[in-house]
Amino acid sequence: MAITVPVIWGLGFTFAKAGLDQFPPILLMTLRFALTALVLIWFVKPPWRHMGQLTLIAAISATLQYGLTFYGLKGLDASTAVLVIQLEVPFLALIAAVLLRERIGVRRALGMVLAFVGVGLIAGEPRLEGQMAYVLLTAGGAFSWALGQVMISRLGAVGGFTLIAWVAVLATPQMFVASLLIEDGQLEVIASADWVGWGVIIYLGLIMTALGYGIWYRLLGQLQVNQVGPFLLLLPVASVIGSVIILGERLTALTVAGGVVVIAGLTVMTVQRSPFVRRARVGQPGKL
Repeated sequence: MAITVPVIWGLGFTFAKAGLDQFPPILLMTLRFALTALVLIWFVKPPWRHMGQLTLIAAISATLQYGLTFYGLKGLDASTAVLVIQLEVPFLALIAAVLLRERIGVRRALGMVLAFVGVGLIAGEPRLEGQMAYVLLTAGGAFSWALGQVMISRLGAVGGFTLIAWVAVLATPQMFVASLLIEDGQLEVIASADWVGWGVIIYLGLIMTALGYGIWYRLLGQLQVNQVGPFLLLLPVASVIGSVIILGERLTALTVAGGVVVIAGLTVMTVQRSPFVRRARVGQPGKL
């Protein structure tokens, strides 16, 4: 189950790139979250006490985040964008340090530096010349996601499916208004979309969001975060492989090098040795 989540999410990023050939970015996300909301809303109660906070969370972690991320994805290869979006992890550590007073430490600081250096290598790829705006949009989406996660951590006791469903409910009208303001031709695009476009929306709404997050929250309910968190390192791997096979994208040596450095930085930040191993090294065997 832990391996399934990054594969589902990683392939979702690849499929979304294909969906952008038929839908403008914000409209694509509007349809995705509308489908998620229609499926899940019947199974959860409205969290009336938190509705104001959830509205703001939806605006930051859904509407703004996906608007930035998918406008960035529109101008980049999926394999490149998914590596840039991994800045979510160091951004999350930085925001948590500022807003929650969490300690970063030397190990996490080193991982953050590696992640930023890796993205710098990717941004320096010659074929991205003139596309820096798309890289910055994608990085801005990563920052918005991290800020939204910190806001969620301060929300209180709201169940996983309740959170998914009501963020989708609240984000859908926000995204629809944003699409009307920024994009045009929505009715024509919807009428002309083929089975590939609608298949992407079904995958994003039901598989990537509802099923993917459902499995993720189940894992978090049964295991420790540091046990399941490292599995997310497979997300960019799954997306890059999917982009090469499905979309026919080609990787350059500099992009691969930057991706390796990014993943190395995330590994340093998220993968921790077992406490049993640490005790054994100092002659204090742990109890099994």
